[in-house]
Amino acid sequence: MALAQTWFLSPAGRQVSYSEFKAAVRAGQVAEVVISDQTIRGVYRSDANGSRNFNTARIEDPKLLEELEAASVRYTGEYVSRWLPEVIGWVIPIVLLLVLWSFFFRRMGGAEGGVMSFARSKHRVFAEDDVKVSFADVAGVDEAEQELKEIVEFLRTPKKYTALGGRIPKGVLLVGPPGTGKTLLARAVAGEAKVPFFSLSGSEFVEMFVGVGAARVRDLFSQAEQKAPCIIFIDELDALGRARVQSPMGSHEEREQTLNQLLAEMDGFDSRKAIIIMAATNRPEVLDPALLRPGRFDRQVLVDKPDVNGRQEVLRIHTRQVKLAPEVDLRVVAARTAGFAGADLANLVNEAALLAARKEKAAVQMADFEEAIDRLIAGLEKKRVMSRKEREIVAYHESGHAIVATLIPGMDPVHKISIVQRGFGALGYTMQLPLEDRYLMQRRDLLNQLAVLLGGRTAEEIALGEISTGAQNDLLRATDIARSMVTEWGMSDTLGAINYDGHKRSKFLDITFGPERGAYAEDTARLIDAEVKRIMTEAHAEARRILTDQRDSLETVTRRLLEQEVMEGHELRTMLNVPSATAEDTAGRTPLPPGLT
Repeated sequence: MALAQTWFLSPAGRQVSYSEFKAAVRAGQVAEVVISDQTIRGVYRSDANGSRNFNTARIEDPKLLEELEAASVRYTGEYVSRWLPEVIGWVIPIVLLLVLWSFFFRRMGGAEGGVMSFARSKHRVFAEDDVKVSFADVAGVDEAEQELKEIVEFLRTPKKYTALGGRIPKGVLLVGPPGTGKTLLARAVAGEAKVPFFSLSGSEFVEMFVGVGAARVRDLFSQAEQKAPCIIFIDELDALGRARVQSPMGSHEEREQTLNQLLAEMDGFDSRKAIIIMAATNRPEVLDPALLRPGRFDRQVLVDKPDVNGRQEVLRIHTRQVKLAPEVDLRVVAARTAGFAGADLANLVNEAALLAARKEKAAVQMADFEEAIDRLIAGLEKKRVMSRKEREIVAYHESGHAIVATLIPGMDPVHKISIVQRGFGALGYTMQLPLEDRYLMQRRDLLNQLAVLLGGRTAEEIALGEISTGAQNDLLRATDIARSMVTEWGMSDTLGAINYDGHKRSKFLDITFGPERGAYAEDTARLIDAEVKRIMTEAHAEARRILTDQRDSLETVTRRLLEQEVMEGHELRTMLNVPSATAEDTAGRTPLPPGLT
């Protein structure tokens, strides 16, 4: 506004003071003046330093006109209209504010533009020709694949089912651990059915403004109806569909409004339009019960980690574009990767290929897969050199784990022993690999596992007469198993078949929630502690008995580890005169993590 007024109202000529102007009038140097409400503009006589213009500010002076007449100065009055600069002075700031407001809302509303685009769904749409994934690209989840093939038939020929009065399912919830291929399965369904695929994450609905998430849900379903038949896939549904709770602060109002809108849309759209809502989560226990009722997510499909045959098929898919050496046996790799999900196996193949390329090999060899498995299970190899004393402690520790695991009947066979530092603080490890998948463990299996975990610490006691901090992780895991035997699995004769655990555990994630302890008396807590201590003491005694009987073997294995740092499982069994284990006499377990952490 000030700039506008300066531009339009500034008079021409030299600026002079009012007293200088009055002096020039008295001296007869002023020829004429124009008097306005704020300024006085004038012209000097030609004989007064040449003819030129001047201006001065007008001051209330009752005698000015008399002095002008006395000096024969010609004077006139002027009315100056200031509406244009005043209008421009108000318009320019308003225009600037509108430009800034539009810019910030474009930034908040997404790159598509539009001041109100923040209320649009952020989904990604894949046309039927853009989805290249099919069931041929999926392996290791045969049951889930079979269940979803029926959904494909629904989308391809909906009249086949509606003609008989059947109702096409509205929603399919894929549940399972991370990395098992839930998103891949959803895309495979769209690829097989040749329908558009709407993909977005549950967290993309919710924003800081209340009502935005609900608007995005409405926009998503509106666009899906225009492209029906189609699939809407919501990844990480737990970010949006968490169970509603009463909050005194109202901090969940936006998320709950979004969830309410999703429930309303799932109830409101016509199933005859062949819109299938698929969602994925690895935390089904936190979802709102209203989401899981029939009529919304009608089907829940478990996408679990693959068994040994499934892992082999997954490896076959991921190695289609990888040049493998003739000696690579994917059956062996699958057997040595128990507990790996599909994403883990894809990472394993990529890691093996990178290792082979780093060594400038013509093809990926079995040794590259072995090293990649070591990296993924135990971590990266470290080049830091340990002192001679520490290497000896680690060698005795790992020898203790390996000997106890080999001599206890029914344990997973030892695959490799190493005293090479790996990962975050792992000074060595003993790797056990199962011969088959197993889903239950008996009491004797757990007690044997406790003895193996305590074997490292016990070996240090026997050979060195001293213990170290290397058994910290072993003790943590052993104590957790022993406490679970007492409080969760009812394996204590003293306390009986009662569950005392107050925690709730996630089905697919290694997290717990709920109270720290169950609702039981202090006397019961003392009994639990006593039972845990008794179980741990018995396991320690068993490990000590085995290692005392095998004192010479302990020294032999330790010396071999100090010499070559790594020992294969078949070498250990040869030294202990133990035959190779078979699936008939060995129960499958999950492989132990690094033995010394």
